[in-house]
Formats: sequence, C-alpha cells, structure tokens
Amino acid sequence: MVFSYSPSYGFPQNAVVWRTLLGLLCIFTLVLTAVSTPPEDPVKCVSGNANCTVTNSYGAFPDRSTCRAASVAYPTTEDELVAIVAAATKTGQKMRVTTRYSHSITKLVCTDGTKGLFISTKFLNHTVQSDAKAMTLTVESGVTLRQLISEAAKVGLALPYAPYWWGLTVGGMMGTGAHGSSLWGKGSAVHDYVTEIRMVSPGSVSDGFAKVRVLSETTTPNEFNAAKVSLGVLGVVSQVTFKLQPMFKRSLTYTMRNDSDFGEQAVTFGKKHEFADFLWLPSQGKVVYRRDDRVAVNTSGNGLYDFLPFRSQLSVAIAIIRSSEETQERFRDANGKCVGATLISSTLFGTSYGLTNNGVIFTGYPVIGSQNRMMSSGSCLDSLQDGLITACAWDSRINGEFFHQTTFSVSLTQVKSFINDIKSLIKIEPKSLCGLELHYGILMRYVTSSPAYLGKETEALDFDITYYRAKDPLAPRLYEDFIEEIEQIALFKYNALPHWGKNRNLAFDGVIKKYKNVPAFLKVKESYDPTGLFSTEWTDQILGIKGNATIVKNGCALEGLCICSEDAHCAPTKGYLCRPGKVYKEARVCTRVSGINEALSVS
Repeated sequence: MVFSYSPSYGFPQNAVVWRTLLGLLCIFTLVLTAVSTPPEDPVKCVSGNANCTVTNSYGAFPDRSTCRAASVAYPTTEDELVAIVAAATKTGQKMRVTTRYSHSITKLVCTDGTKGLFISTKFLNHTVQSDAKAMTLTVESGVTLRQLISEAAKVGLALPYAPYWWGLTVGGMMGTGAHGSSLWGKGSAVHDYVTEIRMVSPGSVSDGFAKVRVLSETTTPNEFNAAKVSLGVLGVVSQVTFKLQPMFKRSLTYTMRNDSDFGEQAVTFGKKHEFADFLWLPSQGKVVYRRDDRVAVNTSGNGLYDFLPFRSQLSVAIAIIRSSEETQERFRDANGKCVGATLISSTLFGTSYGLTNNGVIFTGYPVIGSQNRMMSSGSCLDSLQDGLITACAWDSRINGEFFHQTTFSVSLTQVKSFINDIKSLIKIEPKSLCGLELHYGILMRYVTSSPAYLGKETEALDFDITYYRAKDPLAPRLYEDFIEEIEQIALFKYNALPHWGKNRNLAFDGVIKKYKNVPAFLKVKESYDPTGLFSTEWTDQILGIKGNATIVKNGCALEGLCICSEDAHCAPTKGYLCRPGKVYKEARVCTRVSGINEALSVS
C-alpha cells in the first residue's frame, strides 16, 4: 500500500485500510452487540425533585442552552395529573411536559426561567382499555410506541403507520406530528388514527383550577383538530384512543439503483407501494428503494425489522468513529468521508439494514412479517445497566454521535424540481454530501394532508437529513454551505414545512404563516390556557405570537441559529464568509473562501 502525504495535512490521505478496519469495527458492533445501557432520565435534579434541568436525548438543544425548572412532578394517574396542574395553575406557575426519552431536538420541553414545573409522563404508561371488536385501544400518554404496537398485537390489531423509532411516546408523537411513510388511507401521521383525546388544561376557580377535556372529531371537532398536534401549549395529554386495523403482514424488498430518474420516481413510487420510502445517497448517485406492501395475515413469513443503527453499540467503537469524523473535519478530508460513506452504505444494504426472515438470519427478499414486527424498532432500549460498555449510538454520556437534523416536507408537486436542485449542487462538487451518507443518507418518507391544524398541508415527501455537528459551536463544517443551501432551497424556494420536533432555529422563523388554520388553533389555545401557563418564549416564537426563533450573533449561522447576512455570522477568521448560494442565489450561506486562511496566517 502506497500512502500519499500532504504537507498541510501531515497524515496519510489514502489510509483506506485504516478506514476500512474502522468501518468493519462499526459493522461488527452493530451486528453482534445485543444489550446496552438504557438512556438516562432527561430530567436531572439537584435535590430530590427540586432544582431541575432537562435536555433532549442528544444532550444539547439547537442553541445549547440549559433548560431549568424549580421542580419536576411524576404523576402516575390522571387524578394525580389533575392535582398537579391545579396546584400550578392556582399559583400561576409555568408548566411544560417531558417524556421518558425526550427525543425532540427543539426546545419543546423547556419552560421559561427557573421557577417553572416539569410534568413528566414517565409513569403515565398504562393501557386503559382495549376493544378488539370496536378495534380501539386507549392508552396513557406516556406509553411508548413500542408498547402501543405490542398492546395492539395482543388483541390482533395493528397501528397502520408510525415512525421507525419506537422510543417515542404517544404524547410526544401527538405534540410534534410524528409520522411514518405512506400516501395511502389517511396518510402516515399517527395523530390521524386517533379518535379521542383526554387533556388536562388550566381551569377556573369553579373548575378547581384544572379541567379535564374529552375531545373527539364528532363532539368537539375544532378543539380536537387543534389538540392532534398541539406543541404542548394546550395542556397535558392524559389519554389517547386509537382506531386500529386488523393485524396484517408486510412484504418488504430493498433495491439499490442509480438516481438518474429519481425525480420522476419520487413523485410516483409512493402511489404504487403503501409503505414506500427512500434512502438517497446523492454523492454516490444512488437511491435505495423500499418496496413495501401489505399482504394477507395468513401469508407465510415471520420476518423482523431490527434496524442496525438502532441496535446497541460498543461505546468505545462509537467513540473511535466519532473521533474519526472529527479528524476528517479538522483536516478537511472529504475523500475519507466519501470512502467511509461508501463502506457504510454498501454494508448496511448488504446486511438488509437489519431485516431477517425469521428473527435470526436474512435468507433473501422479500421479507414477510407481521406489522408489529416490521414497522418500528429500537432494540438499544432493551437493556440492563452495563456501565455504559454499550449504549444507543447518540447517548450523550459517551463521546458518540452528535449531529444536526434538518427535516422538512416538500410538496409532491415540487419534489422533482427540488431533487434536481440538489443534483445541480452535486455537479458542482460531487464530494459535498458524503458527510450525509456517513449518517446513512437522506431518508425520504411520504406524508399526506391532515385535518390537524398544525399537521401537514398537502401530499408531500419528507426529507430527513442528518449531519455532523461540532462540539465547538464556532467550528465551521466541511461543505457546510452545500447543506445550508439545500435547507434554504427547501424552506424558502419550495415553502417546505419543517418538522416541529427537529430542525435548527432558522427553519421556524415565519413558519406559522405556512399553516392556513393557525387562527383556529390560536383561538383554542386562548380558550384552554388564557394566561399562557403552558406557553414559553420558544412556543411564542414559532407560533408567531412574539419574537423570532432566530438568534443573531457572531457565528450564529454555523449552527443554524440564523441565516448569515454578514461575514461575522460565519467564521471569518477560519476562512468562512457569508456568500450567495451556488444554485439558489437568494440563499446566504457560510462558504470557505480560498486564500482567506493563508492571508490571515501571514498577517
């Protein structure tokens, strides 16, 4: 093996063997590790349940702030929840709801200041009632998606569509509009399969300072459509009733092909296959198509989908991989990123992403299995304490994955043009998006319009983009201008809707103007919580009530806190200046300008 050295890098640029060994270490970890340390409670308190902080499962909010409250409460029944809300309402104390794993990247769990109250649904995790004949299931809001799927299966029922990660709670999914992938039926949003919601909100003196509201499409349609995606500003969801379907099976096949006709295929593929999605590898010019259809429950097959990246992993291996990515960023090693991306994507595809035909081994496509075994996964949560020898890859207690997520829905009528814009950027620099492929590529899922006031507005394709985030908020990223331009093309050229629970701050400035039913939502909010006890500075900003979601300061564009309008918003001392986009000229992105670093070094 001949290594080529660069005087500016000082290390082998062509160290393919080392990167290959690293990749194999990652894959062996994914395949062989079976248990892991479970995530810790996102709420931590100094003394008992007092003087508390909350974070998300990744350990950092987009602005890296610390969210505090005077105390946390853990109700175990609806009666206890009512008493907690009543006591806080009586004293005018601000409240926000937290969940078991706190997976929302945005600051939806935060309350203002330090005197508020966190209400955790960790122990509101029971099944209330199941009715196989009526095909309904009522659960408390702290029930996880995994529990929901399992409880439904016990009575021969299935939730038709859901997110792929089963560590979300019912209340969390309702709060942010979580979804799977489908254009069929009522679409892929979990909240559109809900028939009744019990919510506890502030009340008057005559109500005892708390009110239990029972909402449904038939009795309270306006309030019901507001509560289906509530951002937590209407109160605490106590119980949810789902309308389910008889258990069925799915037949799934992954195929990889070049992306030459992807623009056309993306528009039509979801109408041919009920559970279709894509993993786009734009720097490689490839797309992984998920051909996934419903089949009869008596079809032979006992397949299982245990997605490899959601399995537990050796902490030391994850730390090495993170260190490798940091090194690639430091030395601008685009080749290294592309080599690693090709290895990871080919290996994941070669191992069928964790699909097995019988729960043990993969023997070939199609993989056929029951809906409860094929729709969602997250086995890194199935664990005993092992001292962090193993963990979920993004566990903030280890030096593991640390990333941004930019997620938005582009109308199907504009998807082809958006994909072509991304391809135009790739033509300018083919290596520019290898970093996305290190994080498995761009996941694309189908969504449909929803009657929920803050739900999706039209048939669309949801683009989920995950990419490197530096531990230093002032450190620029390799090819960050390309990702920033894609983000701005989607949000501003194509008027895409950002996911409420993901994204960086810039995605939410003015977002509420994209929703036609906002006045109706705000009217319900005013009725339920007139003094804003469940509202915060953040929710006021994203709902367009007061202030802006962006934060303008030096370096703010590096982490998506703002869109740059001057060089100081980027990293001028490191050669990154605010410049127009390459394809979308209206964009303003942090671009590395050749020669700036050298001039600064000389001076």
